[in-house]
Amino acid sequence: MKQQEIMLNTHINESIFEALSEEEIGDDHMFAGLNTPMKSDAFALSDFEKKEKISNLFAQIMDVMGLDLTNDSLKGTPNRVAKMYIDEIFSGLNPDNKPKISLFNNSYKYNQMLVEKNITFYSNCEHHFVPIIGKAHIAYVSSGKVIGISKINRIVQYYAKRPQVQERLTNQIAIELASILDTEDIAVIIDAKHLCVSSRGIKDESSATVTSYYGGVFNTPHKIVELQNYLSH
Repeated sequence: MKQQEIMLNTHINESIFEALSEEEIGDDHMFAGLNTPMKSDAFALSDFEKKEKISNLFAQIMDVMGLDLTNDSLKGTPNRVAKMYIDEIFSGLNPDNKPKISLFNNSYKYNQMLVEKNITFYSNCEHHFVPIIGKAHIAYVSSGKVIGISKINRIVQYYAKRPQVQERLTNQIAIELASILDTEDIAVIIDAKHLCVSSRGIKDESSATVTSYYGGVFNTPHKIVELQNYLSH
């Protein structure tokens, strides 16, 4: 699927999303756009200022729940949560944390698919802020340049470390790699468990969600079968 086709589909999804009430959406994972929803002034505050505000606000949440913030075990929790949010699990919201990518000439003249599979990632559902735990499988065919294998992992982690919807995460990784490698020959498959499904709501511990993106040569039946054969071993 080309980028303009993705953008068209996400525009349609945004219209559907806006027409539904919160009750109608319920626990459904609506894919409401290719870009992570961000305020125009999202970076008006420094990371230090954000952590201070989050710490104060989380202390209020704990207080409302009746927790004793003077307890030795709990009194540092607001600061720990604030640091975790900004520096760790939501660090992908800050473009300053985007990995720096270097490309290399394909001097080996390798012209078949390269597959990096079983990339473990931890993200968070943007609807309940509970974990999404999964594996990403990435494949591409070089257009003349190659990317360091570890950089593929870093791109996955960057987009995973933000409130996410799995469909969006899949497409964000694919579009980023297509842009960096200057090729449409990209495939991304994500297989993940959503704790908003397994630990609350329906409480189904056995189900998993699979999303995929097939671009360029990968958007053909024989290439999809070839890729699936690699992933099954």
